[in-house]
Amino acid sequence: MQSATAVVADLVRQIDPVDELERQHITDTLAWLADTDDIFRRVAPAIPPRHLVSYVVLVDPDEYSVFLGRHRKAGLWLPMGGHVEPAEHPLVTARREAAEELGITAEFTATGDRPMFLTSTTVARPLPHEDTSLWYTIRGSRHHAYQLDPAEFDGGAWWDLDPHAIPDSDPHIARFFGKLRTAWSDQLQP
Repeated sequence: MQSATAVVADLVRQIDPVDELERQHITDTLAWLADTDDIFRRVAPAIPPRHLVSYVVLVDPDEYSVFLGRHRKAGLWLPMGGHVEPAEHPLVTARREAAEELGITAEFTATGDRPMFLTSTTVARPLPHEDTSLWYTIRGSRHHAYQLDPAEFDGGAWWDLDPHAIPDSDPHIARFFGKLRTAWSDQLQP
């Protein structure tokens, strides 16, 4: 296992799964990482057919809300993020994506600077492939206007952490909302 892959495996091992599906994704991801070092997308959209993504989710812990953008290509309301470059640390990817897509310096003070959630999602178009996504959170404010990269997003909006009141999004967003609610509730416990 190359060092870049070992770093990712260590990050994945540190994620505390919220449910059986995340536990399964973590187990499957660790097996994938043990089997190959070809984990970074080299050619869009599907070479290799499974590769790493860093989501960087802008959150407002004071308002219990999340900022999502209307992604032009996917046609979904998504967190900011992107593919991890070859040998790039996923945290560096999260910082880069926050700067590129939100125009801000990421503050990893909402839940820490490690990924808090992991998902594996099959993407059907334009060519089938699998995104293994590490979900980071960064602190924002619902009272601040964020300007999303217009090449990638057609506007953005804040969403309350209500899994029943979100639009078309990542298939795991409701589970992420639940995990984020739990993490914030745990932080408030004496």
